[in-house]
Amino acid sequence: MGGTAGAPCGLRRCGDKTYYCSVELTLRIIGGKWKPIILFYLHKNGTRRFGELKKHMPNITQKMLTQQLRELEADGMVSRRVYPEVPPKVEYSLTKTGKSVGPILEQLCGWGRAYEERHDGGVIDPQAMAESA
Repeated sequence: MGGTAGAPCGLRRCGDKTYYCSVELTLRIIGGKWKPIILFYLHKNGTRRFGELKKHMPNITQKMLTQQLRELEADGMVSRRVYPEVPPKVEYSLTKTGKSVGPILEQLCGWGRAYEERHDGGVIDPQAMAESA
């Protein structure tokens, strides 16, 4: 599974991460509730400031967004640029490695849309939700 398809893997190391399978390594880097969303948003929209990212993900806390961005930066997926201004201006963008995951996220998005269609999913009308409550 790690290097040769179907071959059993021994314990491997990449940087500070230990894993048995390359899928496990991938999920350690881009997995979780928020990292794929952050990466996909930057993939689709380019460089963004912290507040723009937070606005796009209203359910994430400021602390969690900060933590996820720091982890993505440490893993070489996201670049953080601080401008010497008052108040400080900070922008986040995908690195070359971060950009390389864009096509994979596009495929995940397509899979999610197909799943949604097969299971009668769709956009929720906030007004209709309020009226039914």
